[in-house]
Amino acid sequence: VQLQASGGGLVQAGGSLRLSCAASGRTFSNNAMGWFRQAPGTEREVVAVISWRGGTTYYPDSVKGRFTISRDNAKNTVYLQMNSLKPEDTAIYYCAASLWSGSSRYTEPNFRSWGQGTQVTVSS
Repeated sequence: VQLQASGGGLVQAGGSLRLSCAASGRTFSNNAMGWFRQAPGTEREVVAVISWRGGTTYYPDSVKGRFTISRDNAKNTVYLQMNSLKPEDTAIYYCAASLWSGSSRYTEPNFRSWGQGTQVTVSS
């Protein structure tokens, strides 16, 4: 079971990036999926969660209105569209599969199968 995040890079403030998270080894179509990030010297924090069918989502206030999570269960892939990026969005971004099918349990202990992160750097 492996989750591989990709799509990170260097972007100027105000720009956009689209991250992808591809799962291999098993399907996560019955699991909610989440994106988290961790900046140097800080704890990992959630940035988006999507339910197993994509019907419900969760975003913290820090990214609400700028980030959009989506999924394609046929491709076993989850996406994170990030718009209006700010320097404070700079972090390593990780995807993970939830233990649950819904998006209401969005804290880190509810997730497993963490993928390798992808670096996002936003310059001012």
